[in-house]
Amino acid sequence: MKPPVSVALLAIAAVSIVLSVASTPVAAPVHVLSVPSDLRGASSTNPAVSNFSAAVNRLVTLAAVAGGGLLSLVWARVALSWFSHDSMKKVLAKERARDALIGTLLFVGAISGLIWALANWVVTGT
Repeated sequence: MKPPVSVALLAIAAVSIVLSVASTPVAAPVHVLSVPSDLRGASSTNPAVSNFSAAVNRLVTLAAVAGGGLLSLVWARVALSWFSHDSMKKVLAKERARDALIGTLLFVGAISGLIWALANWVVTGT
């Protein structure tokens, strides 16, 4: 027995909310190569630098939220096709699911810094 459309839409909404919340960074990432506070110099106490850093962190957060929203839309489209009664839409849903999974993995890699770390490893060898 197939679930009713309202259950499918409720499941899509729940997945969309989880994806958009899960992709939002909670705190600024801790860098591996952080500089001790006594070596940072006077620029770290400069309010202009602090304001700029806060603005950049806010932009990163907004970009992550927007990306999470886009991912939820992509997966919602896949889910709507997946639960369709039309067999052609189900075949297309499998292709869309593959594309959505690849896009999601690329997005998570970009947000987490994995792509940057891989590029750094390829270029510098370390």
